Amino acid sequence: MKQFISFVVKETKHIVRDKRTMLLLFGMPIVLMLLFGFAITTDVKNVRTIVVMSNADHATRQAVDRLSASEYFIITKVVDTPAEAEQTIRNQKADMAVVFAKDFASKKAGFQLIADGADPNMAQLWTTYAGAVITNAESSIVNSKLLYNPQMKSAYNFVPAIIGTLLMLVCAIMTSISIVREKEKGTMEVLLVSPIRPLMIIVAKVVPYLVLAFVILIVILLMAIFVLDVPLQGSLFWIFLISTIYILLALSLGLLVSNVAKTQLVALLLSAMVLLLPIVMLSGMIFPIESMPRILQYVSAIIPTRYYTSAMRKLMIMGVGAEQVYRETTILVGMLVVLLSLSLAKFNKRLE
Repeated sequence: MKQFISFVVKETKHIVRDKRTMLLLFGMPIVLMLLFGFAITTDVKNVRTIVVMSNADHATRQAVDRLSASEYFIITKVVDTPAEAEQTIRNQKADMAVVFAKDFASKKAGFQLIADGADPNMAQLWTTYAGAVITNAESSIVNSKLLYNPQMKSAYNFVPAIIGTLLMLVCAIMTSISIVREKEKGTMEVLLVSPIRPLMIIVAKVVPYLVLAFVILIVILLMAIFVLDVPLQGSLFWIFLISTIYILLALSLGLLVSNVAKTQLVALLLSAMVLLLPIVMLSGMIFPIESMPRILQYVSAIIPTRYYTSAMRKLMIMGVGAEQVYRETTILVGMLVVLLSLSLAKFNKRLE
């Protein structure tokens, strides 16, 4: 046990002494949280809006006042014809136009929305928000209620995904590079002929990254609560339990990459190609999985981050119990068993 602890202390010192690695490990989570929380956002705010009124009756003016009073829209101009409004949008001086019909007061739904469709996702959000403001205000029949995220903040969606992405990158990439570095420098053979068992050497090398992963998880959760105002509705026990399963899975994946790669550069490239792009593009972090082509939906089924992100959204935002994340937990445990078995089997073959 003393030998095992000494190996853990040795690996910890290697990590702490590398200032660039420490900056990467703790700087990246903070930067990503701030970027996705404040800069990269899908929140609808300050949409430059043109109003087309051919009949400025009382009902139309009330609707315009409600649009102007909302935090989503800024009325920049009032014009007489839809053609003039469309030309203003083409000149990039407005984002959207609301065209009120002459009989708007009687029909209560006689309006048209014209939006800049260069970004179709944002255009859809703008028209949906504008339609909701006008329709809900004019009709007592329509009454919408948003559960879990009434403020419609994009941080509620991004934070669980950022946690999954960072934990996978830190655990898998850093672990694989750490082991490959020993092989590249020729010190792995020295470690393997030491009195401690080879398996314990690998365990000792991943323990510091296991601890770092939990520290990063705690930092992100604290930033989510106190900086981004994202609630933590679910049980901390289940959040940390499913995070532990996911971290062990990421460490197993890093060990598997280290068995294949011969140099640190190859390990980094493999990790980036196998992990970074699929996680960002296919895990549901940015793009809804249901909107992807069928073949990509099948590919996303083997991305562990997809299930971890789904479980964390349910636990953090929705505050559900363990029974609601049973499916995600079972899949992650199955992936952990498969990856860990492959990693250890490959590692033992290499030792022979």
